[in-house]
Amino acid sequence: MIDILVTGAAGKMGSLCVATIAAQDDMRPVALVDPRGAESGDVPSFMGVTEALTQTVPPPQAALEFSVPDAVFANTTALLAAGVPTVVGATGLAEPQVDELRATAAAADVGLVVVPNFALGAVLLMRFAAEAARYYEHAEVIEMHEKGKVDAPSGTALRTASLMANAPGSALKAPPGAGQASRGLTADGAVTVHSVRLPGLVAHQEVLFGGDDEILTLRHDSLSRRSFMSGVLLALRRVTELRETVVGLESLLD
Repeated sequence: MIDILVTGAAGKMGSLCVATIAAQDDMRPVALVDPRGAESGDVPSFMGVTEALTQTVPPPQAALEFSVPDAVFANTTALLAAGVPTVVGATGLAEPQVDELRATAAAADVGLVVVPNFALGAVLLMRFAAEAARYYEHAEVIEMHEKGKVDAPSGTALRTASLMANAPGSALKAPPGAGQASRGLTADGAVTVHSVRLPGLVAHQEVLFGGDDEILTLRHDSLSRRSFMSGVLLALRRVTELRETVVGLESLLD
């Protein structure tokens, strides 16, 4: 049985993750962290990570970080420093922060898994997009999420753009019109990313490649947050086995 601490437990994703974990035969939530307060049966709730780590006995064997972007780095640092293998689903981490967390995890000799998107279809889209980048010079990403999503572009879009731009043999070039305000963010010097935030959306992404007289479109749609749960469970089961940092769920699929 894997005892799991969940941060951001009062949020939409966090609360669904808590319920999903509680329904498993091989894991259970033992501590919920959220400054808004979180409720899930008899599972203790705490305002912060430090309080939860101090008062949870025995200590959690893994943590799932789903707090807001402003809190994810501090929370993850505290969890890793305490020797808790951690899965990060919250977005908002910059590359230098990931590097710092990698060093903290290494010093504590525990696993760290940073996952921009837990949906299997989204992970496969990234893989297909990286493959297609070898054959096209121009590509753009359109990511669409609910109006309440704070960060833009999404972590999924930035991860997709990075995989495309840095794929072995990538033919992508700097996009035309880069730097114009209405043209979106140029990620990794080669891929323009556009963000849409509207009510009614959940999580959707299109990658468009343009060639001579043709357009290749790759699209993934998450129709509810349940589409992320299989990836969450996979990451939690694997993180306790790791002694390294893994970025992206695709690294755990192979």
